[in-house]
This record gives sequence, structure tokens and C-alpha cells, in this order.
Amino acid sequence: MTRWVPRSIQALREYDRTKFLHDLIAGITVGLVALPLAMAFAISSGLPPQSGLYTAVIAGFLISALGGSTAQIGGPTGAFVVIVYNIVQKYGVDGLMVCTLMAGVLLFVMGATGLGTAVRYIPRPVVVGFTNGIAVLIASTQIKDFFGLKLDKVPGDFLGRMEALIRAFPTISPVETTLACLSLATILLCLRYAKHVPGAIAAMVFGTTLAFLMRLPVETIATRFNGIPEGLPHAEFPHVSLALMITLISPAVTVAMLGAIESLMSAVVSDRMTGDKHNPNTELMAQGVANIFSPIFGGFPATGAIARTATNIRAGARTPVAGMIHAVVLLFVLVVAAPLAGHIPLAVLAAILMTVAYNMGEWHEVPKLVRLSAADRWVWALTFLLTVFADLTVAVEFGMIVAALVFIRKVTATTTVAEATEDYIEAGRVHTLQDKDIPNYAVVFRIHGPFLFGSTEKLLELEHILPTMPPVVLLRLRNMTALDTTGLHALEQFADKVHNSGRALVLCGAPRQPAELMKEAGFEKHVGKENICNNVVEALIRAREVFPLVKDTCPNNEWDRRRKKREESAEPAATTV
Repeated sequence: MTRWVPRSIQALREYDRTKFLHDLIAGITVGLVALPLAMAFAISSGLPPQSGLYTAVIAGFLISALGGSTAQIGGPTGAFVVIVYNIVQKYGVDGLMVCTLMAGVLLFVMGATGLGTAVRYIPRPVVVGFTNGIAVLIASTQIKDFFGLKLDKVPGDFLGRMEALIRAFPTISPVETTLACLSLATILLCLRYAKHVPGAIAAMVFGTTLAFLMRLPVETIATRFNGIPEGLPHAEFPHVSLALMITLISPAVTVAMLGAIESLMSAVVSDRMTGDKHNPNTELMAQGVANIFSPIFGGFPATGAIARTATNIRAGARTPVAGMIHAVVLLFVLVVAAPLAGHIPLAVLAAILMTVAYNMGEWHEVPKLVRLSAADRWVWALTFLLTVFADLTVAVEFGMIVAALVFIRKVTATTTVAEATEDYIEAGRVHTLQDKDIPNYAVVFRIHGPFLFGSTEKLLELEHILPTMPPVVLLRLRNMTALDTTGLHALEQFADKVHNSGRALVLCGAPRQPAELMKEAGFEKHVGKENICNNVVEALIRAREVFPLVKDTCPNNEWDRRRKKREESAEPAATTV
């Protein structure tokens, strides 16, 4: 049963004053960062700003207290903005509450039944298409407040929204546009010259202070929403009917899938930054509980927030207590400082969300996808277009279908029937490990079978034993029958990890399809062209050449101890991934 125990309880076994001080500082920092984001996500979703704060308080606390990640921060995110807005427009706030409850139950069931690991079976082109499309939609919802346009109602569909914004452009407010641009410049300056200062906080304080002192004629939270109610959120159960639940099945599945994808992606980012390993099923169960309680207290869908999680780790978080403190900080704002939040201009929040939209878009992935196979390009393009011009629900359903079809196509393409000729047998001798002498400064891992989305988790396991590896790591790809963009992305990240640890990575024996994909994607810049070899013989020669270059940068106590232990126990040097 220990695998179901939340990470917060596990952390308390060795909790001390030093860890608490680190968690306290990180919790306060990320709480202040979450303040403008929570309100901005609520407003852009068609809800009052306090709904975002309620979500960050209730869901944020529960996700940290019950989750399977050490530093995960939960709350409202940009991924939900578009779908929440559409649900509110079609079914009202009650419909959104019921949909969130249903999604919470689905997430809990996914975690309880062990389906947390199944989310990774969605290919990378689909995930990138989602995030690109959502980023464009979020940016389009902020144009009105960024430029101070006079528009009574912004249409829910993208084309209708853009048409209405273009017609309303003559009503642009120079004051609000200037304030938004100054806020955006503040964020960019912080990113460039003061990375330790959260840009969202700096922009919020600067923009709000400027508007208040100069009495600028700009729309604020107070003028549009009559401020933020003081005090604790009240529990209120939404009206639930069987007919409404049946209608909301499709949106609830979409919310659950997006929540699972976003939260587990954020947990993976947290693992890479902390060296920890999250429990995906416990994490999904916590996400489920959070989304069940969030609407009861006036909130909306929540999930793991990648940017806030990264901020939490950089601020020094040691345990999930930091995430719980972040929720308490936001609760303090609700109880004590709610009137001050009413002075925040909407143009400032729009500038903050514009940067969020850009950062979440993963635009650096698009050129890589374009260079790869036609199938990957079409999958990415169709997912992106469906997300922007159709409906997020349709895009998610399309992505799930494409994931199954791509998997079937990739696996069937690896099946071959051919005669084992003398030339074939002779050509295989340079690839076999049986008669090769593996030096003690090198270790060999081999990938056997298709390395596609869904199987990349196995490579992540090597990252946790990286400190015990010798200076040269050989990755034998002779039996890696197929590779896709998700697998390639995992190889790139592993190569960077090996390099950052002071070790060298040498690859060898990649078959035609993986070799061509790696070449098209420019994989060689992660390891060096000379470290991609045709066979094991060449790889061992290269290992001998590169060993003098890395033997001093690699911590040698662990791998040397492991070498001696292997020699004593006759442990084989090759390991299967």
C-alpha cells in the first residue's frame, strides 16, 4: 500500500526546520506568482476573478497534500481556458460545475485503476498541436483587454472572435494599450536582466501602482466585477440532473484528459529538475479529488501548472508542504487583501496572459516536427487546426484516435520476413556483443523493439542510475526497429542529461528508419556526429578515444565501485532497456 501513500506524508518522515524554511520561502514566492495568474485565467474563462483564487486555494492545497509529486503546484492553467469558456457559454456556470465534478471522478478512477501511465501513449505531435492551438486561442481572448477595445460580448469561436475584434479595433484605448505594453516590457526585462524576479509579480505591481497613482482611465477588476469578495469561499453544491450529466460526458472526458496530460507533463518536468520520480497514479487520484472539491467551493477545473511548479523548485522547495503554503498565501490574500486586488487593471492581466500563451506554446518544437515525416507533420497540423477552428473536444478525440492508428502503423512497419543469408550473418558480426571486450570505463545499454510513444518511460529509468554509470555510456540501437518523434525527444533529453553529468554518450547500430529520423531532426547536435557509429566495433573504438576527455569530468567513485562489484559477481556489462 505504500505506493498509494501521498508524497507529502512520505516527506514528513524526515521533515525538519531547514526543509520547512525552504518550503516557506518557496510557498510564499509561488503564491504571489499564482495570484495574478489565477485571476487572469478565471477572467479569460468567462468567470469572476475570485473563481480563479478559489480554485488555486482549494485545488492547489489538495493536489500538494494528496499528490504523488514532490514539488507539483496545482491550480487553474491556460490549458483549460478555452474549454471552460465554451462550457460556460453553452451550459452556464452550473454546467461547468457538474462537468468539473465528472472530470474529477474520471481522473480519480484513472489513477485508482493504474491508468496514470497510459497518458503517455499520446504521441508528441498531438500534444504539441494541442498546446500550440490552446496558446493561440488564449492570446486571441486577451486582445480585447490588451488594447482596451469596446466590445460587449466576445464570440466563443475563433473566427467569430477575430471578426468581432477587427470590427471593434477603431475603439482602441491608447492608455490601456500603453499600460499593457509597459507591463509586457516589464515581464520581458525581468526575463532578460532579473531572472530571479517573477515577471508576473513585477508587472502586476508596476502596472497597478502606475494606474492608481496617475488615476488612469482604465478598466480594473473592481470596475468590471465589483471587486473580489472578502473571506473564505462557501460550499455550494451545483444542481445535478441525469440529462445534464449525459450531455456533459464529452466535455468531461476532454477536461479529464487535458488535466491528466497537463498534470503528468508538469510532474515529469518536476522530476527532471529535482531528480525525483513521481507516482503518476497517486498524482491523478489527487487531481481527481481536487477537481471534485474545487467546484463545490466556487472553483473550476485545475491541474498541475508547469511554470508555477518550476518557480516553486527554483525558489527552493523541498517537499509538497511548499505547495500547501502557496495555497495558504492565496487564502490570506482573499481574507485580508481582497480590496487591494480590485485595483489591478485588466490590461495588465492581459499582458501577463499573453506571455503565458507564448511560453506554453512549445513553439520551438514546431520546426523539429516540420523536418520529420509527413505523417508527423499532418498529425500536428490537423490537431492544431482542429483545436483552433473546431473544438477542443474534437481535437482531443481526434488525437486519441490518431494515437491508436499511428501506433498500429509504426508497429506493423517493423515486421519483416527475409532469408538469413551468409552475407546477413557476416554483416551482423560487427553488431554482436558476445565476443567484444567491454572496458571498465564504459557501460552498454540496448534498446530492443519499437521505441515509440508509451515506451519512452523506460529510458527515463536510466536517468536515475546515471550517477552510478562510468564515464562513457554506449547506447546500442541495433534492435530498435522503429522510432517516432516522442521517442526521439526522449533520446535527445537523455543525451543532454548524460552530457550535463560530465559523461559521453556514444550510439551505434541504428537501423535505417531510426537513423534517417535522427538525421532529419539534427540529433547529432546533442551528441556530436562522431559519437554516432555504425556498429559496436566502431562504438568501442570511439569510447576509447573519448574516455580521456571525460574521465576527469565524471565523478569516478560510483562507477569504479560498481565496476569492482560487477567483476566480483561476474555481472554482465550489457543491460536491456
